[in-house]
Amino acid sequence: MLFNSMPFCLFFPLVVGLYYLVPKKWQWALLLTASYGFYMAWEPGYVVLIWFSTAIDFFAAQRIHQSDSRRGKRRWLALSLSANLGLLFFFKYYNFFRDSLGAVTESAGWSIELPYSELLLPLGISFYTFQTLAYTIDVYRGQLEPERHLGRFALYVCFFPQLVAGPIERARNLLPQLGLEHRFSYDGVTDGLRLMGWGFFKKLVIADRLGQVVAYVYADSAQQNGVALTLATLCFAYQIYCDFSGYSDIAIGAARVLGVRLSPNFNRPYAARSIGEFWQRWHITLSTWFRDYVYIPLGGNRTRRSRWAINILIVFGVSGLWHGAAWKFLVWGLLHGTYLLGERTLTRQWPALSRVPGILKLLLTFALVNLAWVFFRADDLYHAMEILGRLGTDWATPCSTTYWLEARHHLGLPFAELIFVAGAILVMELIQYAHSKTPLQPWFRAKPLGFRWAVYSAWFWLLFLGGVFRQQEFIYFVF
Repeated sequence: MLFNSMPFCLFFPLVVGLYYLVPKKWQWALLLTASYGFYMAWEPGYVVLIWFSTAIDFFAAQRIHQSDSRRGKRRWLALSLSANLGLLFFFKYYNFFRDSLGAVTESAGWSIELPYSELLLPLGISFYTFQTLAYTIDVYRGQLEPERHLGRFALYVCFFPQLVAGPIERARNLLPQLGLEHRFSYDGVTDGLRLMGWGFFKKLVIADRLGQVVAYVYADSAQQNGVALTLATLCFAYQIYCDFSGYSDIAIGAARVLGVRLSPNFNRPYAARSIGEFWQRWHITLSTWFRDYVYIPLGGNRTRRSRWAINILIVFGVSGLWHGAAWKFLVWGLLHGTYLLGERTLTRQWPALSRVPGILKLLLTFALVNLAWVFFRADDLYHAMEILGRLGTDWATPCSTTYWLEARHHLGLPFAELIFVAGAILVMELIQYAHSKTPLQPWFRAKPLGFRWAVYSAWFWLLFLGGVFRQQEFIYFVF
């Protein structure tokens, strides 16, 4: 079920109404039922995989906690890791492994032909798998007591606002909240609805409109000039940001309506002045997951320099593959890892670089991030290299007024709509900048009722007239 669909517009108010009407002790059961219904609206049979992960990790955590020996704890942890990662490999990476193995063996002069899997990629499997793994690992480390209530643990795994595309929640944050009795809070509900509205603005007004330019230009990149390809790449940078952060805003807002606070997932990533800072602002819950469960166990930066560099590349390489079973995602991740290594090396050898004006650092970081987005968005590595090779071609033609008046034929979107979406991005950035200085929710809540409803009306008409209502999936649904 898509957030930007009519079924969700009916489903969510119904769930919220029942949630605050049922006895408080049964709120978790209602949310659990709603969460399974939300997931099964996509593909009913795949809910079995969620049940399997839930059962494995619930009982494995109990056994880890009860085991007196390190060996016993490791055995149950290994069961959890192998079961969850095994499912992830089979459904997400098996065909990638099959094709890669076939290519390698064929180049060596002999062939291995494994059967091809026709199974669909289960929605949200990368997200809920990492969430349950974090729980089991935390119990193994002694940082968390295992949850004794199977129903509440099942809700932790499949809580519908963040089930499909995060944020990836830690048990220590989400589980205790699911055991509380939540009473209706006017401020909490209105704050949550406003955040949901902000997310819908990002998705429908900005992301889905920019997506038209990206799809049009990238589909015929061999015939496009450098200006079109550069503009489409910039559009993709904001498309993927508004699409994914928009989903996160809707998820966090929906949870807030239900009295649950989820972790922030984005913090103005394109305001970053370094690659390291970018990854502290982009998909924060995934970045911290890899830091805590991959980078630090590998030794982090407490090793010799060569080993630290390898640790960085491993983390970013795995992060790239987490996003998709394709070589282009691996290259995208390794490119960011290389950026980070180069950045740390240069600043260590030339401390004077710290005095470079902040705006130049911001522009350089944004440019490097955009170059990497080409690999993320392109169909494959060949397509990505073709686009990069054409970025510097034919910049003279678009200088004519006629080119922009006929923008629909060159870019897939009329010039007026390009100006409109550019204005929407500017408004978004200004609001986010203001919010970074002073949180806007308390400020807005204190304003007179007439002012607030005037803003709501303006938002409604902006969304109604400027939104793209085609129920386009969120980009991160496929990861």
